[in-house]
Amino acid sequence: MSLWAAILVAAAIAYALKLVGYLVPGHLLEGARTKRLTAALPIALLAALIATQTFVTDGAVVLDARAAAVAVAAVALLLRAPFILVVVLGAATAAGLRLLGWAS
Repeated sequence: MSLWAAILVAAAIAYALKLVGYLVPGHLLEGARTKRLTAALPIALLAALIATQTFVTDGAVVLDARAAAVAVAAVALLLRAPFILVVVLGAATAAGLRLLGWAS
């Protein structure tokens, strides 16, 4: 399958999924369980993205400067630090550990 064929198939599947979403009866979307699930989905997706970008390199799980930076940022968040400080602390941690030779 060529690249363009794969792109067109993926686009058709995405369009079909969106179309099917309009066909779901409204009463199924109004339940409390559905509302809780849809509220939690972005959090779960963001957590999965962070975990993948932090702990996976070339298909292998690694613990390096990125993991330490996320840990420092998490502690700063738990201590209710301002978001910009959380970002700066995480970046400084990763930069410092890389400077010391803990590569990533």
